[in-house]
Amino acid sequence: MNPTTLFSVSNLLAMVCWLALAGSLFLMRIRPWTWRITGLVVPAVFAATYVLLLPRGMSEAPDGGFGSIDTVRALFASDSALTAGWLHYLAFDLFVGTFIARAGTEARIPGVLLLPCLALTFLFGPAGLLLFLIIRCVAGLFRGREVV
Repeated sequence: MNPTTLFSVSNLLAMVCWLALAGSLFLMRIRPWTWRITGLVVPAVFAATYVLLLPRGMSEAPDGGFGSIDTVRALFASDSALTAGWLHYLAFDLFVGTFIARAGTEARIPGVLLLPCLALTFLFGPAGLLLFLIIRCVAGLFRGREVV
């Protein structure tokens, strides 16, 4: 599959997973099949595709690498490497989003507080995780529980 098609298909699959996670928050329960698909199966598919695509990308960008910002920029000049990098983001952000939805519902944090965490994780990865950790910590303090 060419990188452009792979990019589009991966985005669509990730969006379906994110919608499933958001929908589960309205039920205040993330079903086992939801978290297994969004937190394990789909990230694993993205990871496997990443592993297969990155060597092709690196061969298409001989000056590319990870040693400096210039070599990373050169690596991402390859559509294959750029798509692999995008799959990296999709896999980890979806994994983290699933963790947020699952841990948040188990901690009985209201969905209205978890949805912004998911939105931020979807758009800005670590910012959503940070918001969730703050909310979880504050919720734990108010309930008199250990937060870690």
